[in-house]
Amino acid sequence: MRLALAEARTVGGSGDVPVGAVVVGPDGAVLGRGRNVRERDHDPTGHAEMVALREAGAALGSWRLDGCGLVATLEPCAMCAGASVLARVDRVVFGAWDEKAGACGSVWDLPRDRRALHRPEVVGGVLEEECAALLLDFFGQRRG
Repeated sequence: MRLALAEARTVGGSGDVPVGAVVVGPDGAVLGRGRNVRERDHDPTGHAEMVALREAGAALGSWRLDGCGLVATLEPCAMCAGASVLARVDRVVFGAWDEKAGACGSVWDLPRDRRALHRPEVVGGVLEEECAALLLDFFGQRRG
C-alpha cells in the first residue's frame, strides 16, 4: 500500500484525484504502477487501477493476471473492479472506502458477485486513514 500511496502523491498539480495503484505478482514483485491520469491525458479510463493493470499485462505479455494482486489507495469503482475480475487477479486490496462510487463492497460488490466467473479476494481498509487523508486534503483544497 505504501507503493500505491507513493504513486498517488505523484499526481501533483495535474488536477487528477490523487489515487495510486500497483499490481504485484505471485512473488511480490511489482508488475505495474499507476496513478490517475484522466485529467492529464483526457482519458476517461485513466484510473490508477486501469493504468497499473495495463502495465502489468504488458510486463507479463498476457491479459491474464492469475496469481497477481491489485493494491489501490481508494476502493475501485465499477470499471476498475470489473477490470480486476476480468483480468483474473487473485486479490484486490484497497485503503479508503468510497461510499459514493465504490464497487468492492460500498455501493456495489462486483468482485464477490455470485454470478461472476472469477471472484478475487477483497481486503479493504489497509492504511485507510493515510489513504483517506490524501483525498480529504485534495478535495479540501478544491472546496476551500
